[in-house]
Amino acid sequence: MSAIRDDTAPLEPPQASRPSSLSSGTQVHDSVPALPVDPVEKAKFEAIPHGGEGESAFPEDKKEEALENAEDDWTHDPDNPRNWPAGKKWLMVSIVSLYTFVAPLGSSMMAPALPDIALHFHITSQTEIAATLSIFLLTFAIGPLFLAPMSEIYGRTWVLHISNLLFLGFNFGCAYAPTAADLIGFRILSGFAGSAPIACGGGTISDLFSEKERASAMALYSLGPLLGPVVGPVAGGFIAESIGYRYIFVVIAGLCLIAAVFGIPFLRETYHPVIRLRRAKKSADPETAAHLHPHLMQEHSGGLHRLWVDMTRPFILLTRSIICFLLSAYMALMYGIYYLMFAVFPDVFTGIYGFSIGIGGLAYIGLGVGFVSATLASVYLSDGVYNRLVKKHGKGKPEFRIPVLVFGSFFVPVGVFWYGWSVQARIHWIMPIIGTGIFGFGMMTTFLPIQLYLVDTFTFAASALAAASVFRSMLGFAFPLFGSQMFDALGVGGGNSLLAGLAIALGIPFPVWLWFYGERMRARSSLAR
Repeated sequence: MSAIRDDTAPLEPPQASRPSSLSSGTQVHDSVPALPVDPVEKAKFEAIPHGGEGESAFPEDKKEEALENAEDDWTHDPDNPRNWPAGKKWLMVSIVSLYTFVAPLGSSMMAPALPDIALHFHITSQTEIAATLSIFLLTFAIGPLFLAPMSEIYGRTWVLHISNLLFLGFNFGCAYAPTAADLIGFRILSGFAGSAPIACGGGTISDLFSEKERASAMALYSLGPLLGPVVGPVAGGFIAESIGYRYIFVVIAGLCLIAAVFGIPFLRETYHPVIRLRRAKKSADPETAAHLHPHLMQEHSGGLHRLWVDMTRPFILLTRSIICFLLSAYMALMYGIYYLMFAVFPDVFTGIYGFSIGIGGLAYIGLGVGFVSATLASVYLSDGVYNRLVKKHGKGKPEFRIPVLVFGSFFVPVGVFWYGWSVQARIHWIMPIIGTGIFGFGMMTTFLPIQLYLVDTFTFAASALAAASVFRSMLGFAFPLFGSQMFDALGVGGGNSLLAGLAIALGIPFPVWLWFYGERMRARSSLAR
């Protein structure tokens, strides 16, 4: 059976768990259900990829991938990560999710200790204090533009391992920085090294799962960047209060070491072109094998070409696609509000409600509860709604991600209003925490369908995700810098009302409009599939 089926040839009905015999003698189990007899159901069945079938979400060019797959029967190859056993796939997802959890943990774990850090380094400017926290996100945004192309040249695995070890070292630098300038410098370096899981992790998920299966794995992976910054301050508050702020960074370095102990021995390369090129180079006649993969050699061997293309494409997508720009802007707004909360929580819960530094860290639990509950709901909603709509219409469309996005968008402004006016009215401390939980639920519920919509829509899906990542991290860096001034001018209630109004304006009308007109816009765009 060839990798690309000739539609004029009679279709051989696949059998459940039918082994495919390969030249190597290895058997791969397709594990697909029997072909339906009804012609309508048969057409719907054929439209959905199974096992190793279907294009990946993150090639440099999806059109080029069809040529690459035509060069050999990669769809049914046992080395194709999509044909690995389920246990091996989820082990890879778990290790990458651990890496993805540790790095964002380092972005915010110091948040409850900001008053202690300011006192230690004699910092009096609110902007400079906030910069010690948010400067991390500046290079966290830029890093994927360099690390993503490196992962597509040298493989995802070693980019993850080396960056994790560098992240470990830079956090030790933060712990023992002699001046505020040194601390900020090491935070800049930490942000760059810590961005590797963001650059590579989503690609790993797409390497392992086809589009009808990947929402659950993407939900677990997406939980790390959102839950890590919540768990960090909870632990960071007690660490700073009991043994000092320096040990916050020591603990982060220790977690990096634990991740390395599990990751280095067990994580396997998942990027399809790198696996195939390495296999070709190890063959009896590497030169002949390389000639069998001309498109792979052309697209995955030029370092400067790949670096330049991956650095410029995200900005092309942001400036030339209204879909990419507005969805990325909505993600960026939520991320900015999220990190603004981190910057002002010490003032709110320590200054207004009288919490100690350690107990003040527990205020972040509301966000965590919202994220976890949204992840559990998203696993059902994203896969369930999408697959029901595919079954109803016969084929998948990016617009089938929109219902879940609209659902989550209603929770974001409600949570921000609730949090802001609860603090403004000085009512019981549980009320603002409930508000942050509602916001966290809405944020996580919207992040997943936005990412999946971008993946399904754009030919250069990796660049679309990079554009969204750069945009949101930039606002995550910028919002804490002006948060104190905004709340001084408008009050906590008024400032959060402004942010909630922006969330309504960006988060509800445009997704609804996409549901009705998104397919028409994609048809007119040269950047969409």
